[in-house]
Amino acid sequence: MKQQVLVLYLATSALDSDVVGWSRYDGTGASRPTTGDSDEPPYGTGLAALEDGWRLFQAAQLIPPYPGHEYDTSFLKHEFLFEKLID
Repeated sequence: MKQQVLVLYLATSALDSDVVGWSRYDGTGASRPTTGDSDEPPYGTGLAALEDGWRLFQAAQLIPPYPGHEYDTSFLKHEFLFEKLID
C-alpha cells in the first residue's frame, strides 16, 4: 500500500472555504507533481477533496494573531493535510 498526500491551504479554517495554495506528493511514483505546475487547484475547497475520497489527517492549529498584528502577512496558516492509500 502506498500513500498520496495532498496539502491544501484554505482561505479560512472552514473546510468549505476556497483553496488558496496547494501541493501534491505521490508516493506511488505514478506522477511527479511539483509546486506551481498548475494555475488551478486540484479542488476548489477542502470539502471537495473529502467528497472525492481524500482522507483528512491533519488540520492547522488555530492560533489567534498577537494584538496589533492582525493585518501582518506571514505563512499560510489554514493548512489541511489529506491522504489517499493506493494498492
